[in-house]
Amino acid sequence: MQASQQSLKKSPFLGLAPDELDAFLPAIGLPRFRGDQLRDWVYRKGITDLTQMNNLSKLDRAKLAEMIEFQSAANSVEQHSTDGTEKLLLTWPDGANAETVMIPDDDRRTACVSSQVGCPVGCKFCASGVNGAKGNLSAAQIVEQVFTLNLLLSAQTGKPPAEADRITNIVFMGMGEPLANYANVIKAIRILHDPKCFNISARKITLSTVGVPLKMKELAHEDLPLNLAISLHAPNEKLRRELIPWAEHFSIDEILEAARYYFAKTGREITLEYILLSHVNDQAEHAQELAAVCRSLRANVNLIRYNEVTGLPFKRPETDDVLQFQRILRNAGVNTHIRRSRGRDIDAACGQLRRKQELVRLEIQS
Repeated sequence: MQASQQSLKKSPFLGLAPDELDAFLPAIGLPRFRGDQLRDWVYRKGITDLTQMNNLSKLDRAKLAEMIEFQSAANSVEQHSTDGTEKLLLTWPDGANAETVMIPDDDRRTACVSSQVGCPVGCKFCASGVNGAKGNLSAAQIVEQVFTLNLLLSAQTGKPPAEADRITNIVFMGMGEPLANYANVIKAIRILHDPKCFNISARKITLSTVGVPLKMKELAHEDLPLNLAISLHAPNEKLRRELIPWAEHFSIDEILEAARYYFAKTGREITLEYILLSHVNDQAEHAQELAAVCRSLRANVNLIRYNEVTGLPFKRPETDDVLQFQRILRNAGVNTHIRRSRGRDIDAACGQLRRKQELVRLEIQS
């Protein structure tokens, strides 16, 4: 994907760490202290319109307008669920688009963010990877998803961002494999975590991966106590490779060894994510196999009832099968939770909204 000529001339504010912005400003003839002022306007007040930044001189605002881009995404589609879940499809000038979701839960506001346009993993049950990966999102594009959700929360309450509800937790569980876009994801996480920016605790950020052992080990040395979740979805190699084509690259044993390494280095317990597909991976024998897998590491299990995707053959599991699956794991001593389904009345499944819009676009073109 080629960026537009305009964005080539400008540096993306949301992709600049504080030290980078503070070094950039003197390089373009502005005082270093402008960095704190800009961060206050953008991250605390939610203001990206330079004309409203009244403690900056007119000349400085003009120079910043030439050199820095504060926001670039258009909100192409917005969906609202009756349970409070909000789903956005953001589109950037270079044609990249990605979904982001805000999930409310008591006093938490969780952002589910995407790291790629599409997904290279190709899970047979997922809409995200139907057409493969189209490219990586930049750190600024990842951060912009959270910034946009904060603006949405502000608009809904009628309060300025500094006083409104804000994103408190982040999960990299949207479109894409985060560890396949490692540098941009880590940079985005550092900006989201930085006290001068979003100030979100690293312990409230979860990175979900299908399993890339070398990158999992590298993550263990980032000095960020992130939560690591592994999208397992099958308890044995044969079934996992049927469901997840990417699984041919790394065995379950290799992934679990990297997970143990991550736990040893960080002390952060691993979460195994397991999407239950009716009569595919949700039966008693699957639960017994998964329990055996769990004995090899410190982990808890999140069971996720499948959200159906139009055009794919997989079905949502029966409640009795879900409860039996959980019971078998708990009886084996495995800490297991059934994740509550959210946004069922909108395009809840990851990548489904983007896929629907692509189908509409193709239909119009034909």
